Amino acid sequence: MSITPDDITPPMAPDRAQAIAQAFDLRALPPDFFTNPYPVYRALREHDPLRRMPDGSVFLTRWADLAAVYRDAASFSSDKHVEFAPKYGAGTPLFEHHTTSLVFNDPPLHTRVRRLIMGALTRRAIADMEAGLVELVDRLLDHIAAHEGGDLIEDFAAAIPVEIIGNLLGVPHAERGPLRDWSLAILGALEPTITPAQAERGHRAVTEMCDYLRTLVAARRVTPGDPERDVLTRLIQGEADGEQLSEVELLQNCIFLLNAGHETTTNLIGNALVALQEHPEVREQLLHRMDGDDEVTVLDRAVDEFLRYESSNQLGNRRAVKDVSIGGVDLPAGTLVTLCIGAANRDPAQFANPETLDIAREPNKHLAFGFGIHQCAGLSLARLEGRIAIGRFLRRFPRYRLTAAPTRGGRARFRGFLAAPFSVG
Repeated sequence: MSITPDDITPPMAPDRAQAIAQAFDLRALPPDFFTNPYPVYRALREHDPLRRMPDGSVFLTRWADLAAVYRDAASFSSDKHVEFAPKYGAGTPLFEHHTTSLVFNDPPLHTRVRRLIMGALTRRAIADMEAGLVELVDRLLDHIAAHEGGDLIEDFAAAIPVEIIGNLLGVPHAERGPLRDWSLAILGALEPTITPAQAERGHRAVTEMCDYLRTLVAARRVTPGDPERDVLTRLIQGEADGEQLSEVELLQNCIFLLNAGHETTTNLIGNALVALQEHPEVREQLLHRMDGDDEVTVLDRAVDEFLRYESSNQLGNRRAVKDVSIGGVDLPAGTLVTLCIGAANRDPAQFANPETLDIAREPNKHLAFGFGIHQCAGLSLARLEGRIAIGRFLRRFPRYRLTAAPTRGGRARFRGFLAAPFSVG
């Protein structure tokens, strides 16, 4: 079976994109939006860049507007108590998790947790992970070679971050089986609309993971790891000046670490390898550059371009805590704001030829990792995982090919694939 680019990202006619944009509502999106949202984002960016949603929130699509919101943490809050109480129910497992985790909080909790995590993700600590990461990737590639193919997501992209985060938290290998399903259930509940079944699955995942983590934390209190390498030990021990996380803060931010490091990195690797199938001329260019130039620099730039072109995380959210103006539009205090990262990363006001996958793009000020005080704490680790995974995969299987059309995740917030069968022949 021959897979064409249209099988991967079906084109959308301009009039169809404009029709979706004119009726745009995150809570009622048509199926063809999920397969290719970018023409809709372009129509919104050009004609309705601060889109007023039916629920009263505002949907931003321009790079400059997103950057302005990210910079102004004093005016735009990341706290989600207001939004998530009606969505999940106050006091429920999903509510407790998402209102306690690092990403959905403001200082001082955000500052305390981020400082602790960053203390275990130093440049030296990440460099020390490289040898183990190479070993892991090569082991996965050996398995793929033995089977002459497999699935880019299950057999490769998704397997890497689960192992890395498992190592950071010191989860025994035999106990890592449920981690991916827990993460998918919890993150799936962040979609703009969810079914009762999705909510129940998310609540159950938080409960089960907290139950597991309590046992893991108790064992680590008895036998601590190296706080310079072991994130869980560092979170338990806190700061030298006595700054400590509560038990709830500790458990929920361990869950956050899994989720933040798992889904987005899986999507980075999977999106990149599928994009190279969709754009074979770019794959040839990347292979040529890897042979002719400094491979690390070539792959680092390519990873940033994959992140820009197909942002793993497409949406962010803030709430205005005071009257403020964005893009010349006045927003009253209390306005909920959705930041469309996927649209901003293809804004021609910021990027030349933004619809082109340009692996040598420089500079590349994409917003895939956010910006400001909430910029992704693990961005250096994600880049390392992407560089090693994509580079070694291409070296081993330069002629890999998809054997069936890949299956998208069908989500608005996180853009990735559920399956992508391939052959190495």
